[in-house]
Amino acid sequence: MKVDVKTPNGDTMTALAATLPVGSALRIAPQFVATAVNEDTGIETAIEARYVPGAGRYVMTTVVNRAVGDDFDETALRRVVTQAILQAAIPHCIALQLSDSDDGAWITVADLTANDGRVIPEWMAEAVVKRGMKAERMDVIEILYGTAALAGLPPVKAVQVELGVPHRTAADWIYKARAAGRLEGMSYTPGRQADG
Repeated sequence: MKVDVKTPNGDTMTALAATLPVGSALRIAPQFVATAVNEDTGIETAIEARYVPGAGRYVMTTVVNRAVGDDFDETALRRVVTQAILQAAIPHCIALQLSDSDDGAWITVADLTANDGRVIPEWMAEAVVKRGMKAERMDVIEILYGTAALAGLPPVKAVQVELGVPHRTAADWIYKARAAGRLEGMSYTPGRQADG
């Protein structure tokens, strides 16, 4: 899904807009506006979302649907899936540094994202599952957990799929990252409705 993500002021979302620290190495945009057009139905959907510290995730505050063509499907207005737009926008709102130096450039998770729907490139996933890659693994767990939890998705499943590891291993790595203080400000409560 192609999503146009902007700051509340209407500027294109970049790593510079991610000013709020979460976890040990991530920054996120405090709020954003994301717009997507469904060409099949002729409906444009815009959502506004903001980070809620107590929830540890982004919460949608506004949803606006409008027809963008003369032949739009009016019944589709009742079935617009806003959660998918939120999930597609989140990687644009999370920034990180790949360099350990303080003056290293910040990039968004969307800049890392491969075109095949992955959050991290396959080479990175293959590298961090090897023995002896604990620090790098914790960095990747923080990215994957943050991307999933901030969007209201199950983080264990995200780690499992992205890294190709069993559920138990993914849960263990997340537990260790949380114990190391890597996941502060991000949370996921199993069983809650994904749309908040």
